[in-house]
Amino acid sequence: MEKRKSRIGVVVKDKCDKTVIVIVERRHIHPLYKKTIKTKKKFYAHDEENRCKVGDQVRIVETRPLSKLKRWRVAGILKSTQ
Repeated sequence: MEKRKSRIGVVVKDKCDKTVIVIVERRHIHPLYKKTIKTKKKFYAHDEENRCKVGDQVRIVETRPLSKLKRWRVAGILKSTQ
């Protein structure tokens, strides 16, 4: 059994039913200029109980395709805004 990919990010949108949009920020060094670069990527994640709010820090894990864009689900809320 292979381990699923997981990421930690911040919820930026929670308007959809049972769906949140999570921004995951990654830092890496530019190969030529050696400067630290921040790269942001958006993930659509499934939130079954609609518990996540904007600003929450969450862990998302990879899952089977749930819709056209959703391939991740919320595994847990690490830091809540309330």
